[in-house]
Amino acid sequence: MERLFDTGEAARRRTGVPPSQAPLPVRMRPRSLEELLGQDHLLGEGSALRAAVETGEPHSAILYGPPGSGKTTLARIIAIACRGAFEEFSAVNAGRAEVRAVIGRAEERRSAADEPTIFFLDEIHRFNKAQQDALLPAVEEGLVTLIGATTENPYFEVNSALLSRTQLYELRPLEPGHIRRLLDRALADPERGIPDPPEIEPAALELLAERSGGDARIALSALERAVETARAGGHPVDLDTAEDALQRKALTYDREGDRHYDYISAWIKATRASDPDASLYYLAVMLEGGEDPRFVARRMVILASEDVGNADPQALVVANAAADAVDRVGLPECRLNLAQAAAYLALAPKSNASYRGIQRATAHVREHGAKPPPSYLQDAHYPGAQRLGRGIGYVYPHEEPGGLAGQPVMPEGLEAERFYEPTDRGFEAELGRRLEAIRRHLGEPGRSSG
Repeated sequence: MERLFDTGEAARRRTGVPPSQAPLPVRMRPRSLEELLGQDHLLGEGSALRAAVETGEPHSAILYGPPGSGKTTLARIIAIACRGAFEEFSAVNAGRAEVRAVIGRAEERRSAADEPTIFFLDEIHRFNKAQQDALLPAVEEGLVTLIGATTENPYFEVNSALLSRTQLYELRPLEPGHIRRLLDRALADPERGIPDPPEIEPAALELLAERSGGDARIALSALERAVETARAGGHPVDLDTAEDALQRKALTYDREGDRHYDYISAWIKATRASDPDASLYYLAVMLEGGEDPRFVARRMVILASEDVGNADPQALVVANAAADAVDRVGLPECRLNLAQAAAYLALAPKSNASYRGIQRATAHVREHGAKPPPSYLQDAHYPGAQRLGRGIGYVYPHEEPGGLAGQPVMPEGLEAERFYEPTDRGFEAELGRRLEAIRRHLGEPGRSSG
């Protein structure tokens, strides 16, 4: 039976670095389900995943979660428990050739000894469609049990065909309490952790636990650096030492991944909710994370019409001005223009009447088709148009009292349809009053909502 991992220190490693010289996060990697923290929602007693691990008969799965949440650790725990060969690759440096080789070895084991193969593929989201497709037959037929790990939303990054053949498990970021337990564990374990650690202030540990962003790897690495600094300086690990070791944590924002969608969604909803502080916060996260400011500006222009609309027509002018400023000024200064627009949009009165109006009109067209406009509204500029009756009888509103013509302009049979219903908020309330005045002036009967 082949294994890339086994119980204890005899496990085969991916590099030649001795375990004692490996970084603290590697040395303290949990080796059993009991040591793995923060994923009770997946590994509670009686759960399908826990049963698969304990019986050594895992099923194909995608482990999805943020960095440092335990995806690779869980895969290696499965490796220790599994009955069969375990092979591991990272999609960063593997391709279809490596996949075919794994499948070939799996076929040999199955035919020679009826031995199963568990294939752990880290960062599976980096495989393109063709590479993922190469896995499908082996996974579908049970030749290979696939365990894929990804930090990106699988519904965006993993083929639907492959997703349908695997069980998706979402790992959560570790809570500060979990991180603190891992730090304490490292300080109390002289073999795998930090032997004879210096004095460490509780506030320093709390800082590492709170500001590691739920990433055990970041917290343990910072602890190791803080201890090294304290030893070199002959002083305890205090708050300043811990903060220096942690530095400024890189934002867990990927402009190509699902966090890109999560934060723009949060910005839209916070701005729609008229909260300028939340709007500015999510804007800052996106810009600090490297988001393209032109993408943000486009969303502002859309929101100005979709969520503010005629309650404040100036919002569209502001959003367009911000978009122009982004192109003209660029980063970092254009964040000021975007911030001004975000605050304005958040505090503007809100209306989605225009959005709802076009939705209703579109739904009507899709359900009933496009009815022709009255002949007097149709194009009459070309030779022969009048012989077809085009444009004949058109009433020019500017020549009518009040600039209003009583001539129907909806297609025949749709005169009673109503798609735009102004709200009573902001400037749109004035538009609503004008609309009612127009209808009274024309003696127009009430219309039905489309």
